[in-house]
Amino acid sequence: MDFPVFHLDGMGNRWLIALIAILHVLINHGLAVGMMPLVAAMEWYGEKKKDPRWDNLAFQILFVCFLITTTVGALTGVGIWLSVSLVNPYSIGSLIRVFFWAWFTEWLVFITEVCLILAYTLTWKKWSERGGIWKKRHIRLGFALAFFSWVTMAIIVAILGFMMDPGNWLTDHSFWTGVLNPLYLPQLAFRTPLAAAMAGIIAMFLILFFTAKRDAFRNAALRAVGAWTLAFAPFVVVAGWWYYTSVPAAMQGNLGVALATMEFEDWQTKFLQIALFTAVTILVVVQFAISRPHLLPKAALLVPFVAILWMTGHFERVREFIRKPYVIGQYMYANGLRVDDYALLQRDGILKYATYSNPLTGAEKVGLPENLTEAQRSNLLHRIQKGKDVFMDTCSRCHTGQGVNSISGILQKMFGDQEWSTDLTAGTFEFMHYTRPFMPPFPGTKDELVLLGEYLAQLQRSKAVIPGAQSVGITVNPVSAARLAETKRQIKGDAQ
Repeated sequence: MDFPVFHLDGMGNRWLIALIAILHVLINHGLAVGMMPLVAAMEWYGEKKKDPRWDNLAFQILFVCFLITTTVGALTGVGIWLSVSLVNPYSIGSLIRVFFWAWFTEWLVFITEVCLILAYTLTWKKWSERGGIWKKRHIRLGFALAFFSWVTMAIIVAILGFMMDPGNWLTDHSFWTGVLNPLYLPQLAFRTPLAAAMAGIIAMFLILFFTAKRDAFRNAALRAVGAWTLAFAPFVVVAGWWYYTSVPAAMQGNLGVALATMEFEDWQTKFLQIALFTAVTILVVVQFAISRPHLLPKAALLVPFVAILWMTGHFERVREFIRKPYVIGQYMYANGLRVDDYALLQRDGILKYATYSNPLTGAEKVGLPENLTEAQRSNLLHRIQKGKDVFMDTCSRCHTGQGVNSISGILQKMFGDQEWSTDLTAGTFEFMHYTRPFMPPFPGTKDELVLLGEYLAQLQRSKAVIPGAQSVGITVNPVSAARLAETKRQIKGDAQ
């Protein structure tokens, strides 16, 4: 409530973060963490066998990774910071306070990783031509790059695990307790072989473009990389089960909704069957690539290529959702309000501590009840304005007005075409967290629930899009301004 509210009413704030983060994870896992050790191993194998074809293939795959990771990968990494800072500055602020030195170390590791991939890619041909000790140094450079790529992930996974389950940090607030949270090792154990398997599938797909169809080397390369992929598959399964069983039971209860939408909740089992079928299909195609590589068309490898990206992307979406109603487990709700602050807010109200107000637009004022006097109209608009501020501060980080996961759509499904009266909506929202445990409790007073209901009733009439501060600006909340002025006067008086 100390920051202006950034809001996207079409795609929603959640999808802004999700699209950037999922794309970054796919690139990071598939083309960096998993691919760098595979490329270094291919270079080493080519040098051991004195077969330049392995060296050429490894360089071609590396060059693709180099182009994507240093452009899209780097931009989406920065994009995660920017989008999260815009959408939920309170959560990122809390995480920085806990993990400052971890992020600082990760930044140093990331800079080292960038320098290494530049050196590894740009010195490949020159050092390979020199041969001998220079080639051995280059191979060592590749494995060093692989190590630093993995360390980057290992640090970030600690933060991701903490957001799901802070563990004993909630009582002792120790840095190392936060790092070594209950989900850190299970998640790291799962992501490491997953990245290696992803890299194998992507490499197999690229091999078909970098080798000739009738070239015997294509078959040898597919067999070797296929074996690499299958070697990590059992570890993905075992570590995945360890990770799943380590997730708190309350979060596992959110899995049905997390898999897609609330409508999907009823056929969670069918989705899991589809996921299992997809995994089996990947293994079958990879096994076929090992046993009958000469019969494998490009279209066949497109299946595991798309499937592994889809499954990893969906895993990230599920991981983000199941921690609801929290953004940081047991510490901060998804609306950016700390659990410990709820007692104060439910006593005094949200608006008392809201620094900014989000002014109503002309479109939001359309459809007001007719036959109102000027005084009645002004008073109603004043109450609707307060209701909008309640919505923006407590609901807008997850819900839109008319777009994805819209509050209008939810109320329409719940109440149909009947009028969204304040009695109807306020009564529903007061206890909604009991029927929908992935939603946080309402943090304000009962009067603010009524104000929220009045704004939603007007939203039903106007059907307006809700703009964010980036579009229409903000004003200083008069209630908060008065409180701050009084505080300043008290401080000045104490100083005198």
